[in-house]
Order: sequence, then C-alpha cells, then structure tokens
Amino acid sequence: MTSIELTVDQSRRARAIKRAREKKIIIPTYAQMKDPAKIPARVKESLKDVGLWDVDPRNLFRITWHNEPKVKGGGFGGVNFLELPSALTGVSARIIVLVGKWFPTGAHKVGAAFSCLVPRLVTGQFDPTSQKAVWPSTGNYCRGGAYDSALLGCESIAILPEGMSTERFEWLASIAGETIKTPGSESNVKEIFDKCWELRKSGQDLMIFNQFDEFGNYLWHYEITGHAMQEVFEKVAGSKGRYRGVASATGSAGTIASGDYMKQLFPDSKIVASEALQCPTLLENGFGAHRIEGIGDKHVPWIHNSKNTDMVVAIDDNAVVNLSRLFNEPAGRKFLASKGVDDETISNLDLLGFSGISNVLSAIKAAKYYEMDENDIMITVLTDSMELYRSRLKEMHAEFGEYSEKDAAADFSRYLHGQSTDNLLELRYTDRRRIHNLKYFTWVEQQGKTYAEIQEMWYQPDYWTGVQDQVGEIDNLIEEFNKEVGIQ
Repeated sequence: MTSIELTVDQSRRARAIKRAREKKIIIPTYAQMKDPAKIPARVKESLKDVGLWDVDPRNLFRITWHNEPKVKGGGFGGVNFLELPSALTGVSARIIVLVGKWFPTGAHKVGAAFSCLVPRLVTGQFDPTSQKAVWPSTGNYCRGGAYDSALLGCESIAILPEGMSTERFEWLASIAGETIKTPGSESNVKEIFDKCWELRKSGQDLMIFNQFDEFGNYLWHYEITGHAMQEVFEKVAGSKGRYRGVASATGSAGTIASGDYMKQLFPDSKIVASEALQCPTLLENGFGAHRIEGIGDKHVPWIHNSKNTDMVVAIDDNAVVNLSRLFNEPAGRKFLASKGVDDETISNLDLLGFSGISNVLSAIKAAKYYEMDENDIMITVLTDSMELYRSRLKEMHAEFGEYSEKDAAADFSRYLHGQSTDNLLELRYTDRRRIHNLKYFTWVEQQGKTYAEIQEMWYQPDYWTGVQDQVGEIDNLIEEFNKEVGIQ
C-alpha cells in the first residue's frame, strides 16, 4: 500500500511554524477547500479587499472550486461550472464543464501544487526558511507552485519548456525566484526530469515537488475535484440524469483522479483519458510533439491509475488551435450564433483554454462512442482559460491572417460537429496493463522507482485507497500546525 510520507521532523516544523507566524499564514484544510462553508467567518470577511491573484496568504483559502467569479473581493458559492448546449457540442448528451479560471493564478493547478507542498510543510519535511521549492511542469503547475511558495515567503524555481505561451513566462518573472526554460515544448517532459536531476546534484538545499509522481497531486483532485463533480451532478441531474463518466487529459494524472472518486459512487461510469493525436503514447506507445499546452506526454505519469481507466482518446491539436479561434474571434462567435448557440454560452467561451477545448472534444467523442442520449451526463474540466493563450491568437493572426466566416464554418463542421469515434480505444484488461507497464521505462529505469513499487501499484488491491484515506490525517496535522502558529 502506498501513502504520502507524513513523518514529522520537529526542528524543521518549528521553523516552518515560525515562518507562518511571521507571514500571518493560516493553512486551509482539505475539508475547507471542499466546503468553504467551513472557512472561519473572519477569513471570509478579510478576503473582501483581496484580489484573486494577489500574493496574499489569505488567498490560500481561495484554492477551491467554489470561488465567486470575481477578480477582487469575491466570496464563496456553488461550484463554478457550465453546461454546453447541443447546438455547440453536436451531441445529445449533456456535457458539463468545471471552470478553472476562478482559482488564484487562473488555473486549478494551484490546488495540486498546494496539496504536494502542504503535507511536507506541516510535518517539517520542507523548511521554507532554508530550502528552495522546485516546481517541474509543462505550464500551470509550476505557476501554482511558485505562487504558493511566494505566499510562504520561500524561494522557488519554476521549470517549464521554452515553447510554452508568453503569458506563462511573463507572470512567472514577477513571482518565481528563478525560471528555467528546458528544450522543446509540451511533450518534452524528460528534459524537465533531466533538469531536476541536475539540480539534485548541484548541492543546493532544495526540494523537488514533481507533479508526475507526487501523490498529493492525485489526492487533491480525488478529494476536491471529485467532490466538486459530485456536487455539480447532484445539482443538474434532476430525476432522469445519469452520470456516465469523466473525460480528462492525462497530463500529470492529477485531474483524472477525480474519476476514481466518481467511479466509487457510480461503479458503471467511465474514466476517459485523452492525449494529443500527435503524441499518442497511451493509444499506441507513440511519441511526437503537439500544441495542446498543459497536458505533457511521451510518458505515463507514476500517479496515473491506469487499472481504473476505461478509454483512451487522442485529440488532433489542429482541432484545438482552430477551435480556439472559432470560440474567440468575432467572426467565429457570429457564426456560432447563426447555428443556434445562445448568447450566454458564446460569451463564456473564453473560459476554455487549449486543454479545456481538448477535454470537451474528448467528452464528445466518448458520448458518440457510447451512444449517449439527453439523459446522459459527461463531466470534464476547463483547467485554465484563454487568458493564458491570447498571444497564441496573435500568432495565428500573423501566420494565417484574419479569421473569416468561411473559416468558422469549416472549423465548426470539421473539428466540432465533425468529431467522430476515430483515434479511440476502449481498454481491455491487457490494454490497461500495457499502459501501466510503460511506467517502467520512465520511472524504474530513469527516475529511481523500484520494481517492487511498480508491481505493488498494479497488484496490491488497496494501493490507491491507501492514499485516499490520508485526507483526515493530513487535516489533523494542518489543524495542529495552525494552532501552534496561533494566528486569529
């Protein structure tokens, strides 16, 4: 059985408590992130003058799906979500999307980063007064990690590929202590891992929080995103709604962990893993480069529960980048209105960043494959918004010129309503095992995991539930930490 290490180092913990006291930091619990009604009233009151992206420790309490969708001073309410109409998706099934824009940093990865950091902070394994926090990422995770580090007043190193969007680097320049650009783009994850090994050997006092093998990432999405999906489903289902599954890019295999939670509630539901067609690692052991920023490929993350995955879908990155124009260019929005898409939906399409568009297409393909009807509900996640991709639209303008009504009609027909069940595989037991076995080459041969660990992950019945069951223990450690900090 695996678990997040919770051994306490008393001397380091004492220094972390002192730092938290100096910075007036209160650490939110998983219970509070899941249900903001449990956040103290004095904290809620103090947030009324705080901007969503402000480097203010009180924003730790905004690591939740329940933020009021406001740039500054928002409170808490229901989960932020949209239901995409059939006029847009082209399927009868109901496609529900959780909205990630309304997290600090504009992406839900700030939660995953927080969940990797906090167990080590409150146990004293990580010392914010002396150690640098290293955040290897293909985009949003390192932004979230640098932000969390800034709130703690500790030094951080953000690592991401040089080919990521300009917006990511511009913001990191003001938050991270150091930003390291690794060669390549979205699919070049090994180069990020290589840089981590270089840093380990440098003699610096640092701790690497690798989202691809940190079970804090898995746990946050299982517990927080999973419960958010349950809440949304119960709100929209009515008397006839049937939960059919979650679709998510594998990426670091954090978000898709929400499917594990939902499958425990709905055992017949599906977990649909997606990736870029240009880099079909799960689909056919393939490799390549692609433009769906934020999902990382060419390996299987250590924390991906492949034994619980039902389908793999590959999405053409041409569909994603062209639909980003359809959804955001004036000619594209005008065309969508002519096809019966309502004004409210159109006005919200900038909430879909590149990986969000890919996730929606994955849900559409699954809905078509399983012949879902108007009572069937698929849920997916908009990890970030077009706020992080505006430079990409400018680049496409420069390369391809103005976006016309003809372009819109072509993209709508080909990439949206024209989605089919190609480049898709419903997984047999042996397919799931094949995907799991791919972990060996990255994690055992290259990254120091053991043969015993990879075997246990597949064959030990309680391997994944061992992590899931740690929420209460971590919350107790957080509450004890806060009590000793003594901030009211």
